[in-house]
Amino acid sequence: MLTLCGFPISNYYNKVKLALLEKGVPFNEEVVPVYSTQDAVLAASPLAKIPYIRTPQGGLCESQAIMEYIEAAYPQPPLLPADPFAAAKVRELITFIDLHLELVARELYPQAFFGSTVSDSTQTRVRKKLEKNIAAFKQLARFSPYVAGDTFTQADCAAWASLPLVGMASRAVLGEDLLLAAGVDYKPYIKLMGERPSVQKVAADRKAAQDKSRATA
Repeated sequence: MLTLCGFPISNYYNKVKLALLEKGVPFNEEVVPVYSTQDAVLAASPLAKIPYIRTPQGGLCESQAIMEYIEAAYPQPPLLPADPFAAAKVRELITFIDLHLELVARELYPQAFFGSTVSDSTQTRVRKKLEKNIAAFKQLARFSPYVAGDTFTQADCAAWASLPLVGMASRAVLGEDLLLAAGVDYKPYIKLMGERPSVQKVAADRKAAQDKSRATA
């Protein structure tokens, strides 16, 4: 059986968890903190990044590599289209969400979520880059009703986990939700996604972990 390692507050952990639940893959969960120095963690994730999984064949890290493994090892139900070009378009969207939106917005997280501050120069740079990247993402995203079209795909696992963070962080630090400001009205999409049992499970586990973290802070 697979073991998903990390913690339920992480959006990349939840991206993978959502895919596992959608596919009905049995798995265990193991709480592992970010940047652990334990040898067992480093053996599976040499940069101590989460999430990673333990498989019968060994450890595997990096969320998208994990997603590709899950798709190949457990092909039903598919989370990638059978058509090669359509599958590539899904992967294209994931790259935009993970690298060109979330990773850029992540520079705002210390101030948005953790009580620290982000310099004015960083705010200016991040705003400029996000505005450019969101405009590009808008050209690719379909939201009809899912982010890649009429079928739930891997791109939805990434979008549900990360788009709200981009919106919340930009609103908290830059004064406006840059996704909404650019005309990417993702709120109805997030509501639609919330009707899926898999999403409800991931969201409930995330909230429980957040509540526990606040209680012990």
